[in-house]
Amino acid sequence: MFTGLIEGLGEVVSVQKLGEDIRLNIRPDFAFNNPVLGESVAVNGTCLTVEKVQNSCLTFYASEETLSCSNISLLSAKKMVNLERALALGSRLGGHLVSGHIDTMGEVTSIQNIGQSRAITIHFAKEWAKYIIPKGSVALDGISLTVNACDFDFLTVNVIPETWKVTTIAMWTPGQKINIETDMIGKYIFRSQYIENNKSQKSAITEDFLRENGFF
Repeated sequence: MFTGLIEGLGEVVSVQKLGEDIRLNIRPDFAFNNPVLGESVAVNGTCLTVEKVQNSCLTFYASEETLSCSNISLLSAKKMVNLERALALGSRLGGHLVSGHIDTMGEVTSIQNIGQSRAITIHFAKEWAKYIIPKGSVALDGISLTVNACDFDFLTVNVIPETWKVTTIAMWTPGQKINIETDMIGKYIFRSQYIENNKSQKSAITEDFLRENGFF
């Protein structure tokens, strides 16, 4: 579990292709104290497991499933990524609850200066619109942000100078693919309502229907 508050950036040192999977070596550019084999780290918001620690680099394995729905598949040497270690129980939850399980990718369509902040618009597939609401939370490349506005296929967030300075957002350009994780609580609420609504709907296929149509 994560918070969406980025601890620092990391540089991709190498990417090794393993059939449909890959292995990544990433060097954090901040004090990554006492890394533990097997610990979870959010890499651009994607929960990956530390396989090895060597020469100040962390090694991660990313499966075909992870690559199919995230921009981890687009990483190459010298690219920078957002890093966050897993939330410790009892720590302050400064962002929002982030699982590190990417829902989909979006595309940056515009970056506009508004005072000292930036308004960034991301387009995404319409099927995810039901989980995104104005003033709700969203994680973009692992960064906890508030949705300023949204519609059926886009959302806009406001990025303050501090977030711009300490994350990869300053490197984003129109056309770039961004990982999107929608709000976890919102997804559970939507799912529970869907189940309850379907429970209340009686099936049209009854014994009488089957008899009338020659099945008995």
